[in-house]
Amino acid sequence: MLTVTSERKYFFKRISGKEAPKKFEMNFFDHIEDLRWHLVRSIVAWLIAATFIFIYIDYVYDNIILAPARETFFTYGALCRLGQWLHLGNSLCMPVIKIDFQITTVNGTFTSAINIAMIGGIIAAFPYIFWELWRFVKPALSPIERKYGRTSIFWVSVFFFTGAIFGYYLLAPFTFNFLASFTLGKTGMIQYRPSVNDYVDSLTNLILGCGIAFELPVLCFVLAKMGIVTGSLLKKYFKFAFVIILVVAAIITPSPDWTSQFLVAIPLLFLYWISIILASRVERQRGKESNQ
Repeated sequence: MLTVTSERKYFFKRISGKEAPKKFEMNFFDHIEDLRWHLVRSIVAWLIAATFIFIYIDYVYDNIILAPARETFFTYGALCRLGQWLHLGNSLCMPVIKIDFQITTVNGTFTSAINIAMIGGIIAAFPYIFWELWRFVKPALSPIERKYGRTSIFWVSVFFFTGAIFGYYLLAPFTFNFLASFTLGKTGMIQYRPSVNDYVDSLTNLILGCGIAFELPVLCFVLAKMGIVTGSLLKKYFKFAFVIILVVAAIITPSPDWTSQFLVAIPLLFLYWISIILASRVERQRGKESNQ
């Protein structure tokens, strides 16, 4: 039985993730225990990030959450200047929008603040959460797989944040601009006043959806290393992947307009071809190693 002192040392080793590597083979319950502590550390990191965001919720709400719904948002002016620079006139200039939000429930403001903090905490703590996942699966990998997985945390984080930035700065303005300018009927009796919760859910779904969708090259690279997919296989099924990408784009975008879906589909198709290049490179490298 562990003494109080040894239990305390064991706890701090576990919670810090610095426990010495085990020299014995772990059984099923040892793996469950190890997974539990990885989850505990991930949840702690998530809650710390969420708490920090909740403390500064007023600043986050005014300057980050509401920004895509304002006519002064960076994207609107940048696209307009880009269109003029390309001698396209005002074709890329989106109409000025003004959205009046409302709260339809008693706890609406508090619920919105909690949602913003929780989703923001996941986004901010994503690299650490993935690092904990990597540490859990690392002992089961071969030395070669560990070698190629050392930089996985960096690239997974890069693609995730690239997708999140794409969803925030490009997709969200197009989506909210379309929805705010879309009219139903000709009587003018319908006023567009969405709830804050609905707006926050739409924005966070766009950011998280794009962040996860942009992980396609990393996923294909890992599957290629495992020998599950190849570059030639990805090229062969491109037409099926094209349909799937269109479906994913329709799911990510909350608005039914083709412009928003087009903005999501084009980067995903570009990422798919990057995946083909990476998988083909792995396939050629595997062929060279087998010939040696």
